[in-house]
Amino acid sequence: MPNTLGHNIAIISKTQTQQEALYYVANTLKHGWSRSVLTHQIESRLWQREGKATHNFAQTLPAMQSDLAQQTLKDPYVFDFLSLTPEHNERELEQALVKHITQFLLELGAGFAYLGKQVPLQVGERDFFLDLLFYHTRLHCYVVVELKTGDFEPEHAGKLNFYLKAVDEQLRQPGDQASIGILLCKHRDKLVAEYALSDINKPIGVSEYQLTQALPEMLKSSLPSIEQIEAELAAEWERKDD
Repeated sequence: MPNTLGHNIAIISKTQTQQEALYYVANTLKHGWSRSVLTHQIESRLWQREGKATHNFAQTLPAMQSDLAQQTLKDPYVFDFLSLTPEHNERELEQALVKHITQFLLELGAGFAYLGKQVPLQVGERDFFLDLLFYHTRLHCYVVVELKTGDFEPEHAGKLNFYLKAVDEQLRQPGDQASIGILLCKHRDKLVAEYALSDINKPIGVSEYQLTQALPEMLKSSLPSIEQIEAELAAEWERKDD
């Protein structure tokens, strides 16, 4: 169980409130985070992101599982370990995440076990393929992750609902809980997502993802603007000419 001076220094120096510090203390003890993992979690603002996704868990899961499932979701997910062009597509994102599966599992959180990508399911005479399939050891259920590199659209929820039905019928075993879907998209209108999930009968969460972490507002304010940089460069050239 980690209990080192380095952990304590990281928490004290990098958190802003007592509540945030206690969150990281509790989770370090719970998950056995190393100092580097703890630092990564703090710098990626895990405390601010956890449990913030749009979902229908309260309507589709028993209360205890709903609370736990909600805690597993983040918004946004930060994939700052990836190097992708702005025009990347779903397949490129999927391949990059699988290539960096260790970092991806760390970002997903404790309990996720990776089972495969483009997992085939046959329904009727048609073949369908799940982007990413996981099993969650604490929720005791399959988790289907679908990737969208554009805006969230209502039809995405309908398709993921269909996939969850197929997984429950074909893969779910006695003792498994209802399968859960996570839809990761580049942009999401929260109200549109809430409307889309309101009449869906399978548990689904919708979150955004980021490839790079946005600068904190406090840091932004301390950085010079483009105009200031240009003025400084002009002044420097003038001094050289003199």
